[in-house]
Amino acid sequence: MRRIVKLIATLAALATACVASPVSAGFIGLPHMLGPQLQKIAFAAPTLPPFAHTRFCLQYPADCVPSHNHFRPRPMALNAARLAELREVNRDVNRSIRFEANQDGIAGERWLLSPKTGDCNDYAVTKRHELIARGWPARMLLLAEVVTTWGEHHLVLVVRTRSGDLVADSLNYEIKPWTQAGYQWVRIQTPAMPTFWATVAKAQA
Repeated sequence: MRRIVKLIATLAALATACVASPVSAGFIGLPHMLGPQLQKIAFAAPTLPPFAHTRFCLQYPADCVPSHNHFRPRPMALNAARLAELREVNRDVNRSIRFEANQDGIAGERWLLSPKTGDCNDYAVTKRHELIARGWPARMLLLAEVVTTWGEHHLVLVVRTRSGDLVADSLNYEIKPWTQAGYQWVRIQTPAMPTFWATVAKAQA
């Protein structure tokens, strides 16, 4: 009898160990070292949006409407299907736009959706637009301005999930946690109001 009870307890423990937690299950398909290192971006002080984004909203007002949930916009769970879709959009947009550097600085910035040629700004807004068109909540898709290791200002798309924030980047075909992107973070859209931006607090060590 004792052997039977012990066997049942062992089988129950094994069954429990084989059931993935909701967080880890949501990141099936991510690189094996990615999940545990995910963090959420902390918004610091309100700041002015990039002037080019203000012009973008005048040209594409549907891409700048507030979230339906104004008070408590929650990030969304990221399952395997959504991760695959995110990777697909990141890859396809990176391939569809031929890179052309903006030689005129801030004055020459034109954030355009799906141009034939463009820079990082066009890649980022096009990815956000495409994901929204596929039914992704706008509140989890935030444009963010960063500075590269070589000192260039750069625009990326941050995808907010319940387990942490990821980056879809024109300089990388892989989806990475924001803390592994290797950038200095300057400012980011706020989830409830895409026309409002905030500075980014430093990631926790």
